[in-house]
Amino acid sequence: MRYRQLTTGTLALGVLLLIDVLRVWLPGIITIFGQAASTPAELMGAFALGWFVLALGAPAVVRRVGARPVTVVAAVALAVARLTLTAAPGGRTQLWLATAGLLAGLVWLVGVAADTDRPVPGLALGFAVNAALHAVLDTVDLVWRGGWLAWLLSAVAVAVFLLSTAQPGQPATRAGTADGPDGPADALGGPGGGRAWLLAGPALLLAGMVALSPALARTGMSYLAGDGVARSPLFGLAPVPVAVAGFLGAALTRQPGGWGRAYGPVALLAGAVLFALDSGDLLLPAILLAAVGLGACLALTDDTSDPGTDAANASASRRGYAVAAGMLVLALGAVGYYSAYDLGYPNAAVPVVVAALVAAVALTARPAGDRLPGPVAPLRATAAVTALALLAPVLADEVPVASNRDGPPQRLTVVAYNIRMGFGLDGRFDLTGLAEVVDRQRPDVVLLSEVDRAWLLNGGHDTLDLLSDRLGMPYVFGPAADPVWGDAVLSRWPVRDPRSRPLAAVGAPTGAQALAVTLDLGDGVHTAVVSTHLQPPPGRDPVGQARAVADFAIRYAAGRPLVVAGDLNTEPGDEAFAEFAKAGLVDALAAARPLATSPADDPRQQIDHIFVSPGLIPADPVAPRSTASDHLPVAVTLTLPPR
Repeated sequence: MRYRQLTTGTLALGVLLLIDVLRVWLPGIITIFGQAASTPAELMGAFALGWFVLALGAPAVVRRVGARPVTVVAAVALAVARLTLTAAPGGRTQLWLATAGLLAGLVWLVGVAADTDRPVPGLALGFAVNAALHAVLDTVDLVWRGGWLAWLLSAVAVAVFLLSTAQPGQPATRAGTADGPDGPADALGGPGGGRAWLLAGPALLLAGMVALSPALARTGMSYLAGDGVARSPLFGLAPVPVAVAGFLGAALTRQPGGWGRAYGPVALLAGAVLFALDSGDLLLPAILLAAVGLGACLALTDDTSDPGTDAANASASRRGYAVAAGMLVLALGAVGYYSAYDLGYPNAAVPVVVAALVAAVALTARPAGDRLPGPVAPLRATAAVTALALLAPVLADEVPVASNRDGPPQRLTVVAYNIRMGFGLDGRFDLTGLAEVVDRQRPDVVLLSEVDRAWLLNGGHDTLDLLSDRLGMPYVFGPAADPVWGDAVLSRWPVRDPRSRPLAAVGAPTGAQALAVTLDLGDGVHTAVVSTHLQPPPGRDPVGQARAVADFAIRYAAGRPLVVAGDLNTEPGDEAFAEFAKAGLVDALAAARPLATSPADDPRQQIDHIFVSPGLIPADPVAPRSTASDHLPVAVTLTLPPR
């Protein structure tokens, strides 16, 4: 029992550290290796997959050298990489540190698999504790926080992990016949946890994308208004402890027999399908169904037989290859899903296919016999981790009241900013830098492009809510590519009548939309604001989208003062730029031209713009310098027409 508890705890802690590294490594593929979209998507995909393919050779190393030395060396490398990343060094140093940590983590998992026949409790606890901590930290992990507290907590976690790894253990299987006590071992390892290890990668992918994503939970809560436009939520993290409790409760308890075994696979598939429908209103049921279903599927693969007569070397090798193959499925699923936003193919089937794989492996697992004493007490473990997750909605900062201005004003300061999902030019998650450059303009309204609210590829942050908290400005969100990626408006004035209009893709891979809101400035004074991010077809100007946005904005404003702004991916003199002038709008940045905004470190392109109706008088246009994104923000102060 003592050995199993130590093994379970070490596995859970190692999984937690590996996920932390993964949340740094995945964004690094885009922001550092990708070099602001200048690297072909195919090359980025090959870079991402290559390390997981390389890890397929780890089982052979384990078989030749032995599991324990490989596990210890890999654990040290994982721990050092994780602790060093707390410095958030940025640039290629950060990318290669995260890559070394990822590869070490994969090799460590293979080594652990050789000596662990019951991985489900450790895997489940690792996923759940990581999700709970991610929520408590408001989706900004310790690696991005810096400061002495982040270093202290990271050092404690790393030290405990290394100490537990260094404890003498015993192999999970012992030499004997090639068959287990209940018959021959199957191709996935039979008795000895092969199936559970195979699911480690797919389960991690589904947990990070859907089932245990705090950012997705908060985003789902923001859609409860039911009008297709997401707004600042109250108690946005409240679903997290429910999902964690459902996941752990299912994963750590014995599953029913007969047809009852199917409830987990069915729930997981249902959650994946709801997620794939790309509707913000369906995110919450998708999360809860996927959480319970994923836990139940893991439980179905939890081996409870006595492994004493397994062939030790054969079983260990099978488990090693199973976990390496499963982690490759994680990489293939992530690359396949997120590269669609660059290459332009449908990706909704990816989470459903991965869920179907998990369900099939779970349903074909041998029904458990009499349960041996478990390595964890299910009720106590579930209660403890759920209690940790409950801290998240209690500690979370709520968005301030809808208005903190007295009106009507004489002027409005408008900022438009493509924030690149919160990542600066150096690849660091830089909310502080974003908030500082925006706040220096003392804005009344902020229009954001490339807003990410839960993508695992970008670390699973709710960037919009985090930036809203730092600026003290409530938000309205317009989904574009999917319910968690798009554009937003933040305002110090009350916002009315939000509407979002999808824009035709016309060959551009990433979805686009136009988000319109009305600012209530008091005493019956209103101003219309439209936030958008035009996506040009390959090699062409986004003329069709520009025309559609201008038409939508003019109709929405209905004669009221109007502001249209965002990353328009067109320059003065281009045909798409001219569409806004044709609609009667004025270039609010004209007095400062040329006003280049991209790339941020050496701006050469004028692609971020603010257009206004003729009654608004622009002054002080500026593009303040910052490397908190790959674009510069643009800002202007508008004098309102006399009442």
